[in-house]
Amino acid sequence: MKRQILRFLPIWTTRGRCVASQCKATFFNISASSLTSKWVGEGEKLVRALFSVARLKLPSVIFIDELNCSQVDSLLSSRSESEHESSRRIKTEFLVQLDGVATNTDERLLVLAATNRPQELDEAARRRFVKRLYIALPEADARLTIVKNLLADMKHNLEDADLDEVAKITEGYSGADMRQLCAEAAMGPIRDIDNCSSMDIETIEAEEIRPISLSDFINAAQVVRPTVVAEDLEAYKAWDAKFGCLL
Repeated sequence: MKRQILRFLPIWTTRGRCVASQCKATFFNISASSLTSKWVGEGEKLVRALFSVARLKLPSVIFIDELNCSQVDSLLSSRSESEHESSRRIKTEFLVQLDGVATNTDERLLVLAATNRPQELDEAARRRFVKRLYIALPEADARLTIVKNLLADMKHNLEDADLDEVAKITEGYSGADMRQLCAEAAMGPIRDIDNCSSMDIETIEAEEIRPISLSDFINAAQVVRPTVVAEDLEAYKAWDAKFGCLL
């Protein structure tokens, strides 16, 4: 089984905890900043401690995710002459630990990483992540499912044809974009209430609010635009064609 998996994707999803839950494993959600220290030698110790604790808690999933600041890439980016020596040593130690995961076939330890800049990964790191999976933007059927799930507990009057139209007009939207779109559409009925002030919202009865309609989604789509540009998608597809793997 491949136990070092790299996901590269244009926008973030939070699936690491889901993987751990499905495997009934201990979950470690790690950022590069948590593995660095201003003290020389401390960073390598933190990396070793992470893998040591994960081995004590088998089965385990170590999930390294980019939250706001390209955390995976800062840990596993291509090496350069200007790179600080402490960063180089932390990177080397991390790669050594990945080698240990690969060679010990008895361990139930999975290292899962995510990046939106696969082009900048260190070559040695890329080789160690033998499974490199491209997580593409959701297609129409997936977007339709997302909308249905988000509307499940909301009052709306969208028929199947309306939902299909929402899926059609959201080409290029990520899952996060779809959630933001639905939140914006849900505000449509609130805005339509006459003479509604911020102090009145808590006292409004549910019966006073009209259902969410297709027009709310059409209006919301003018406000919430796709966050991923076509040029980035082409770059991901090119990298996938060169280095990606099938499931």
